Amino acid sequence: MREQAIYANYRDQRLITEFKPDFICYDKVIVELKAVKELEDLHRAQTINYARVAGFDVALLINFGQTSLQFERFAVRKSH
Repeated sequence: MREQAIYANYRDQRLITEFKPDFICYDKVIVELKAVKELEDLHRAQTINYARVAGFDVALLINFGQTSLQFERFAVRKSH
């Protein structure tokens, strides 16, 4: 599903801020796409945070900006 909004909860209250990952696959994987010269920690943090907010265990960060495809897979620990 493309750019489906997800919302964070804090103390059983839904926060107003919405997050829109590029794709949610199989209702369990966040996929974030980039077209940059080099992936930065900011991109990694964004992808991991989207997965945490959604409650997913896996996130993929894919970059099309290099001469060849670059991707990183994250196993996300759920926060308590």
